[in-house]
Amino acid sequence: MNTKYHRLFKKEQDDGHFWPSFTDLLTIILLCFILIFIAMMIIKSLQIEEMKKTIDQIMGVRSQLVNDLQTEFSDSPMGIEVDEETGAIIFNTEILFPYDESELKKESYQFLDEFVPKYLDILLKSGYEKYIAEIIIEGHTDRDGSYMYNMQLSQERAYSVAEYILSDDFPYKNIQQHLKDKLTVNGKSYTDFRTDDTGNYSAEDSRRVEFKFRLKDEEILEKTREILKE
Repeated sequence: MNTKYHRLFKKEQDDGHFWPSFTDLLTIILLCFILIFIAMMIIKSLQIEEMKKTIDQIMGVRSQLVNDLQTEFSDSPMGIEVDEETGAIIFNTEILFPYDESELKKESYQFLDEFVPKYLDILLKSGYEKYIAEIIIEGHTDRDGSYMYNMQLSQERAYSVAEYILSDDFPYKNIQQHLKDKLTVNGKSYTDFRTDDTGNYSAEDSRRVEFKFRLKDEEILEKTREILKE
């Protein structure tokens, strides 16, 4: 009997040694998960801080670019409008094209010869050039005619401007090399129409060509917004 109870007692002792060891193992595993979680949160926090710095830097570049463009062109006799939010340069197509045509007027060459160097002197000067991903020439039309007709017209107008700037007739050859790496041409048909001061659709204001820029890190900004939302 004593032997039997002795064995049972020994078995209970052995079980007692086993279960604390198993509990310790679970505790260690839990602590590992906690440490991993903390490490991930720290990494995430550092990423967010870095992206916040990037946002501040990029927004500062955009703001300064827009300010420089407004300083250069807001009071210009060339009839140019500067979008105060995006920095897009907007001018009525009457400056460049006859109504419903895509061939440049003769007098438009002088206009482009004056405008383009001033515009690119700002965009591509030291401190900005490394941020510029694209320079976009964008054509827009009014609502006269079908969507596809105006799509072709707007595209051809934007292309005509780009073609001249990159042609042998354009006097500033040093500019052309920079543009070849960054220039994009778009036609928007009448999708992005404009309104007058009373908020009504304006065919005259809708017929226009815009020079726009896109910053290299806008993709980073978009990813940052997604992370911050999470």
